[in-house]
Amino acid sequence: MSVFIGMPGDFPANAAQAVQNSQLRYNLRKATHTIRGKRAGVVGELPDWAELRAAGKAIKDHTLRHLDRYLVQLEEAVQQAGGHVHWARDAAEANRIVTDLVKQTGESEVVKVKSMATQEIGLNEHLAAEGITAYETDLAELIVQLGDDFPSHILVPAIHRNRAEIREIFLRRMGDAPPDLTDEPAALAEAARLHLRERFLRSKVAISGANFMIAETGTCVVLESEGNGRMCLTLPETLISVVGIEKVLPTWRDLEVFLQLLPRSSTGERMNPYTSTWTGSTEGQAFHLVLLDNGRTGVLADEVGRQALRCIRCSACLNVCPVYERAGGHAYGSVYPGPIGAILTPQLRGLSSDLDASLPYASSLCGACLEVCPVAIDIPEVLVDLRAKVAHPRAERAGMRAAGWVLAKEVRLAKAQRLATRFRKLVPRHLPGPLSAWTDTRDLPEIPAESFRDWWARTEQPDEGRPDKGRHDKGRHHEGRLDEGKASS
Repeated sequence: MSVFIGMPGDFPANAAQAVQNSQLRYNLRKATHTIRGKRAGVVGELPDWAELRAAGKAIKDHTLRHLDRYLVQLEEAVQQAGGHVHWARDAAEANRIVTDLVKQTGESEVVKVKSMATQEIGLNEHLAAEGITAYETDLAELIVQLGDDFPSHILVPAIHRNRAEIREIFLRRMGDAPPDLTDEPAALAEAARLHLRERFLRSKVAISGANFMIAETGTCVVLESEGNGRMCLTLPETLISVVGIEKVLPTWRDLEVFLQLLPRSSTGERMNPYTSTWTGSTEGQAFHLVLLDNGRTGVLADEVGRQALRCIRCSACLNVCPVYERAGGHAYGSVYPGPIGAILTPQLRGLSSDLDASLPYASSLCGACLEVCPVAIDIPEVLVDLRAKVAHPRAERAGMRAAGWVLAKEVRLAKAQRLATRFRKLVPRHLPGPLSAWTDTRDLPEIPAESFRDWWARTEQPDEGRPDKGRHDKGRHHEGRLDEGKASS
């Protein structure tokens, strides 16, 4: 799985740099709050939203438990419809398969409809190294590509750009952009439409992803809002779809659930403007389906982490995450940003790098992501599980061992508390050495002059020979206050 080139070593360093960009924070806050509000409105219209959510979770869990069977069924159905199925173990194999398929056509350029799977494997870069140019046709992906940028959001890859920045990118990099181009959204969209139309009409090969695959018929499904997907899927003579193996659904009936969950959770719409389906080779078009593993079977083997494979890439978790809103998508160093990226990326790539080991900590564990997830992925649970798997520094491990020794015996804890209160004025506000990272972002709580244990013993323990004295005195005290209140009223 590719890592964004030029990213610093870990999430804290990336985030520290991002939060200094006030324009970025403004763009993110405005966009995420707008999408969040639209989603809440259309979700609130459905009285059975909770039942739909539970159904989506159940369908996904069932499919993942029987993934081997449904993938074989999908392969057979695609082949019966005249398509070709290729199995890719990892990114290198997927890139080789796609490159060979394009070269067999004799073409040197392709058009693409947005596919996070191809971004995951770095397909555009691999094609470029082989002399093949890939043109993104989704408006936001086009902006990212022309700006030599990276996507920062699952649904809106150019969410970190405002319209003035987009205008500058178009004027600088889009050769046929009108010189009097304004930053009005309609004008920008029209410039992109005219620029892409010529590419659609001349390209012989297209590469797509898919939101879902239907095992019983071998059908692929794409939901999109601009119509570029429909153009990519129908005009070229060769269509190559690169899809993660977790995107399969057993039946068309199952798709009905997700056609309600996904649009509402992603764009805040009741349904997408364009829902395209294709089954095998039709009308003389050659169709190739590349089924991508690239770490997914490893995730499937994890009892806690496998729920990340339920993700339908709606981006609802990003739009409510306070960490993403301030740090942006680039800080995650992956095509999958936000809360879902913090659990999916380390599982697909492993925890060996500084960046991947830091991603499980890119969260406040507030739980907002779980509340909005349309397939009920418990992201905080997976984050905590991944944190336990990260190799902790020696100082932290030593500290945990010392804390365990103290907490194991009541008498040790009592002595430690009394010792802490006695020397509480000598405790620094910021911890030294390797522990300083903890207090760089937190206030060390003040040690009280008396521990709760000692306070309880002093105020609540009965006097010798009068076992009920403390309780009776306390009762009379409250009773007297109550009587005073009645008298004053």
